[in-house]
Amino acid sequence: MNKPGRILVIDDDADIVAYLETILRDHGYEVLSATDGAAGLELARRKRPDLICLDIAMPPPTGVRVYRELRDDPALKGIPVVIVTGVMPQFKDFIHHRKRVPPPDGYIQKPFDPADVIATVGRLLAPVVTGP
Repeated sequence: MNKPGRILVIDDDADIVAYLETILRDHGYEVLSATDGAAGLELARRKRPDLICLDIAMPPPTGVRVYRELRDDPALKGIPVVIVTGVMPQFKDFIHHRKRVPPPDGYIQKPFDPADVIATVGRLLAPVVTGP
């Protein structure tokens, strides 16, 4: 049986990482995780996930910086990024007015409902799933 996809979770809150890992693994996803932006970028470059769940409010490098680096890297810019944040309206307004980077592929508001996480991830990874 093929796994639905490999997801990288980048969040400085270990409890959020563990919760997302559990939700995603329970639905058949392979999960990689990092608790800081630098480690997340290195893991993304090494493992090439199918999707990245990225917290924005992290210590340097911030999630905004990590997002910009993901979008600037030719090898990573095609990976869908879902922003996981507790500052949704402010971040959406900020990122949608930026000319340098495109908006993210999805958003998950903290605190989140597991069904919303799976729906968002499933929608973005649907094309990745192949075969019986």
